[in-house]
Amino acid sequence: MRSDAHDATASSDGDAPASPVQERRAETRWAAFTGIVVAAALTALVHEPDTAVGRTVGLIALAAMAVPLFVINPHRLDRQTQWSRALAIAFASVLVLVNQLGVVNVIVRLVDGSADGATVLLAAGQVWVTNVIAFGLLYWELDRGGPVARGTLPRSALPLADFAFPQDDEADAAREVAAGSSRRGDWRPGFVDYLYVSLTNTMAFSPTDAMPLRSRTKLLMSVQALTGFVLLALVISRAVNILA
Repeated sequence: MRSDAHDATASSDGDAPASPVQERRAETRWAAFTGIVVAAALTALVHEPDTAVGRTVGLIALAAMAVPLFVINPHRLDRQTQWSRALAIAFASVLVLVNQLGVVNVIVRLVDGSADGATVLLAAGQVWVTNVIAFGLLYWELDRGGPVARGTLPRSALPLADFAFPQDDEADAAREVAAGSSRRGDWRPGFVDYLYVSLTNTMAFSPTDAMPLRSRTKLLMSVQALTGFVLLALVISRAVNILA
């Protein structure tokens, strides 16, 4: 009887009622923090003298922007102001731009063939991994108002989505699948979900499970896919030349 009553309550408009705000647990920042640390370390360790100044300036700027973001949300992402929202997006954008500088430099070195092969291939691997993390972080910050909004607001108050995930369409699937859907289980994406979107977009050069919905998202994914395609094509070509 309790199950039937619950189903009847949850069936208005086909949506389960969103969990009360006070019962939601906002996303922790540690998954994203780990990604940022890895990306920063890879950026700092790239052995490319031509980009050293740009990378140093970028890393200093990122460190300066990270401090207030950690102060306002040291553990869980449950507080947001207008300036912190803008700063979070700027942080992810700067990380993307700093890495794009490294990508361009690696591509130039792969094309002209002047640098040591092993060094260039190592740098290519570093900027490729950083590219995945940086774009994943940017998607995480942009979609549905960012991690704070996704973790604290009722679903009816969320801004427009940038991505449609499989969970957004699984309310009518098998019970054990539907239980974790957006409408029935109030599922919301976290950093790992966006990191996976970024990884598959870089490797497959197209969306796999999550589909971009907004023009800005399609443009960002196009830039990322094109960067990954050119970088991987040149790396494979250079590796063949080295092994030949």
